[in-house]
Amino acid sequence: MYGLNRYICDVLEEMRTSVKTLNFAMIPSLIEEVQTMADMKDLKTLKDEIHEKKEELKILKKKIEKKKKK
Repeated sequence: MYGLNRYICDVLEEMRTSVKTLNFAMIPSLIEEVQTMADMKDLKTLKDEIHEKKEELKILKKKIEKKKKK
């Protein structure tokens, strides 16, 4: 979801309507809107992955410290 309760599917449906009515004036802005939505989703996924990897790193560092103490 992005912005004001709008989904990518909603924007794609508007694009389909534009094609049916042969009114292409909004297509460039709708393409940009979908791209922005997809980019935001990618950024959230990347943020979540970074968080997971930081947790894994903490665990590995603890294991290394345990090995060094032995």
